[in-house]
Amino acid sequence: MESKKYLEDISQIKDLMSRSSRFISLSGLSGILAGIYAITGAVIAYIFLLPDTYSEVVLHSWNFRMIVGILIAVAVLSFVTAYLLTSRKAKKNNEKVWDDTTKRLLINFLIPLVTGGIYILIKLNSQHYGLTGSLMLIFYGLALVNASKYTIGNIKYLGYAEIVIGLICAAFPGYGFWFWVIGFGLLHIIYGSLMYFTEQKG
Repeated sequence: MESKKYLEDISQIKDLMSRSSRFISLSGLSGILAGIYAITGAVIAYIFLLPDTYSEVVLHSWNFRMIVGILIAVAVLSFVTAYLLTSRKAKKNNEKVWDDTTKRLLINFLIPLVTGGIYILIKLNSQHYGLTGSLMLIFYGLALVNASKYTIGNIKYLGYAEIVIGLICAAFPGYGFWFWVIGFGLLHIIYGSLMYFTEQKG
């Protein structure tokens, strides 16, 4: 009996150590809303900025600036929503939102993301537009996988899915817009929904 209790104590200690080194308050609802924001932004861009299937959006054009504005708006809305919902969940679970683990998570998330953003800007400046959607998906997926070791959950699988969609998008660059919608819109909604229902069961 004592041996069994000893093993249970060790297991609990390991679990506490693992939880203390991982950020556990990510909200599934924030993933759903991020997907909705992405799809809404894509619909606006498709209706008002891409009226002609054969038209090109070139750097420094009005259309390009508006699309960048939509991308920034989607990113900011997603970040703010994630922060607010995650903060609410953390308070409910008596957890800290900002600590060393959160810092490590953000650093590991931002390194691939910022690197990818700079690389995309370099390619755009060289007038290489075809792989923009693919590169966004791939680097975002890499950022999720890189940050996943600092959070509990299956966010790495979302990262893997984004990378796969990005690679498929690279093989069919003419459909980059639709792959972007699938990756940033549909996949977020699916993952966020699964995470949300898991939270409700817990």
